[in-house]
Amino acid sequence: MNDEVEGVRQGIVPEARALLAAARRAFGGQPHVAGLLDDCARRLDQPLRVALAGQLKAGKSTLLNALVGQDIAPTDATECTRMVTWYRHGSTPRVGAISADGARADVVVRRRPGADGLPGAHGLTFDLSALRWPAGAQREVDHLAVEWPAATLARTTIIDTPGISSLSRAVSRRTERLLADETADDTLPAADAVVYLLRRLDAADIGFLEQIGTGEHGPLGVIGVVSRADEIGSGRIDALHSARDVASRFAGELERTGLCQEVIPVAGLLAFAAATLRQREFDAFEALAAVPADDLGLALLSADRFAGSDLPLPVPPPLRAHLAARFGLFGIRLAVTLIRLGARDSSSLATELTKRSGLEELRTVLDVQFAQRADQLKAHSALTGLARVLTAHPGTAADQLLPRVRTLLADVHGFAELRLLGHLRTDELPLPPEDLTELHRLIGGTGVAAHLRLGLPPDATSRQLRDQALSAVRKWRSRAAHPLADQFTATACRTAARSAEGLLDLLQDPPTTPFARITPPR
Repeated sequence: MNDEVEGVRQGIVPEARALLAAARRAFGGQPHVAGLLDDCARRLDQPLRVALAGQLKAGKSTLLNALVGQDIAPTDATECTRMVTWYRHGSTPRVGAISADGARADVVVRRRPGADGLPGAHGLTFDLSALRWPAGAQREVDHLAVEWPAATLARTTIIDTPGISSLSRAVSRRTERLLADETADDTLPAADAVVYLLRRLDAADIGFLEQIGTGEHGPLGVIGVVSRADEIGSGRIDALHSARDVASRFAGELERTGLCQEVIPVAGLLAFAAATLRQREFDAFEALAAVPADDLGLALLSADRFAGSDLPLPVPPPLRAHLAARFGLFGIRLAVTLIRLGARDSSSLATELTKRSGLEELRTVLDVQFAQRADQLKAHSALTGLARVLTAHPGTAADQLLPRVRTLLADVHGFAELRLLGHLRTDELPLPPEDLTELHRLIGGTGVAAHLRLGLPPDATSRQLRDQALSAVRKWRSRAAHPLADQFTATACRTAARSAEGLLDLLQDPPTTPFARITPPR
């Protein structure tokens, strides 16, 4: 039964397919429109699309490398970082430049060695200087397409975007056009969800997030990341604690405006370096751990000082410069401290560095809020594309589909759940611990499968699932109506009750409309 529930989760994917098929039949005599609808339908079967956005030098490419666990995105300030770049799964590495008319030219990938032959901090770059277009005609590059055999990309297509506050308005406009262009008529949204990187929270960030969040055609899922979190504390060993305080402040501001579901601090440089830690680097950290703490502290006052040739440290200056570029001062201090505390090999050190970088917390949030809700996010994109097509090409029998499409697009309870999950990370509800655990589970905090939400084993029967869902509806409706409940608590309880109602609806035989309101019997 659980498999069946997962198959029709929230009912939105099957209904989206049916609506697209009906529209396709209505536009069968119009090849251009039928092709657009086919693109919408294919979107439902493709990997989730997540865009990385933020201001210039926010650390988007570094975070992408950390999430993938491989050095596949250039991080040096070359022409390729001013392009929108799509990272998809492929059987072999391949990079291409794509023009506006769809022509492709292969791009040369170069790697530069670092200290003593080790790959440098910016060891990969895409060379756009000698593109060979088909038929020899010179074209302007519209975007780059990277195919790479990485497991992460098999599940998620990642779109790396140029900084929104670039000195070149044309460069910034590429990101705005991709994610927040309200002038598009019948085109499909580029991204299903957005990870927005913040170094601070200023008018440019708020303005862009408002474009995404308030526009009719923007992506629904938005998570904030306080990137380069290690720099907030000037590289001190407690830098991530300072970053967490900043993230909480940003989260409060963004959640009040409804622009972001959650804000997570991540030290992207450290996360990527940990994912690709090499034995030579571990040996260097181990040697530095033997240096008296005061002497090493003085050496780490700045990256230039640490890499200087005048310091009597047991690691050669070129390798020290490499460590500073790869790990940053915070990463070096943390790695040395962890070795002094007992990290005995490169594997255990990498695990501890990753844990402290914030990357695992971000991956968990991405899994709960994006990956486990991928069907809903992709269906929203497909239905948004369908709505654009129907609006731009009126006068057919497909016009009667538009009200239902708009109704589905307006049903955003899943994202009320996401916002509440974000609040629960920073705000404490005046509820008993067991009720808080149940509420967190019911709104999808541990997974979106019915048995996980209801706290039942995977082999629970249909009757057990329905009984538990009905009990949850009654319980959380009662909590929401309590006269002493404050507004936030009442809203949280109503959200939990709505989630239980949605489950109860799905568990009917047959299910009715997605998340239809169920009035529990008295």
